[in-house]
Amino acid sequence: MRIATAHSFDSAIDQLAQRQSQLDEAQLRLTSGKRVMRASDDPVDAARAERALAAVSRAATSLRSLEASRSAMTQLESALGDAGDLLQTAREAIVAGGNASYDSTQRQMLAGQIRGLRDQLLAVANRDDGAGGYLLGGQGSSAPPFLDSAGGVQYVGTRGANSADPATEMPMTMDGAATWMSASTGNGVFQTQSVTSNGSAWIDTGSVTNPAAITGSSYQVQFSVAAGVTTYSVLKGGAATAMTNIAFVPGQAIQFDGMSFTISGQPSNGDEFDIVPSHPTLSVFDALDKAANDLAAPTQTGGAIAQATSANLRNLDSVLARMLGSRATAGEALIRIDAIGNRLDSASLNGQTERSKAEDLDMATAISDFQSKQTGYSAALKTYASVQRMSLFDYIKT
Repeated sequence: MRIATAHSFDSAIDQLAQRQSQLDEAQLRLTSGKRVMRASDDPVDAARAERALAAVSRAATSLRSLEASRSAMTQLESALGDAGDLLQTAREAIVAGGNASYDSTQRQMLAGQIRGLRDQLLAVANRDDGAGGYLLGGQGSSAPPFLDSAGGVQYVGTRGANSADPATEMPMTMDGAATWMSASTGNGVFQTQSVTSNGSAWIDTGSVTNPAAITGSSYQVQFSVAAGVTTYSVLKGGAATAMTNIAFVPGQAIQFDGMSFTISGQPSNGDEFDIVPSHPTLSVFDALDKAANDLAAPTQTGGAIAQATSANLRNLDSVLARMLGSRATAGEALIRIDAIGNRLDSASLNGQTERSKAEDLDMATAISDFQSKQTGYSAALKTYASVQRMSLFDYIKT
């Protein structure tokens, strides 16, 4: 079998080119640090690396959303803290207004202070998030969510809340109506109120003694004074009950149907106090408006002042409790954000580790392989160069 000289040279050149390509490939892997640079290098590990990369990308996206939620909840928690401080100041003003030594001028000054606090609270309620939205805008609002109108402050935002990321469900906003406009009236179960009080009597907030006995009905406590004797009768929904013409003892608790309350002072004939079910309809701003108006009212009797102070303190305590509850919710969200952030950081690290295991190069093995290919290529190149220089005249000389 004859092998042409040209074929031998071509074969040698092909071998050199192949060795050169392998050397370039090894050098490229060393430079990139990757064992799998194309799916054809290792289909199984290439797919494994792609899955790991997708997991890292998802974690990075969720972390960006989480940081947006963290910023919003931090601002919201701060805003609710400011609101709580303002409400506490208003409460102190109401307590001061109940001082029997204060005259109407001093109470009017306190009323002015409460109105100023109300305006500050409205600004807090409409605080923006620095990105064109509102912290208490619910599901979104292009305008301030609380509108001060002639009938009082109204919530004009969209009820609900926005989330930063469906995967983590971390909030970006809070339902302003639920926080600022939905406190419970009364003590949360029933509400006591004065309907007619011509004497010095006033009723306290009351308490629940037996939750199972609560009926949810409305009651009226009507007083009668005859021959210097004061009695009262309890009506349920306008109908007489067994509690009729009971002798009244100032400061002694009146109890029925799981409820207890105290009427202090001395009632007059025809005085009436109502006990009605509580409803989640008390607004922060309505509570402050009522407190300011009660303090500004001139020439009040001692009983009227005591009644107004008791009712206004009850209202302030209710809206303050609601505010503190919402602030606690924002704080819990921040705790959950920290926990989810740690979990996402771990997921990102695990994904990066898995990707590295799937496609990264073993540097020690790669360097050894590169040096081996480099040595082989150099030897082949020198051998080919030596053979290429030989000719018939070189053979004859030998």
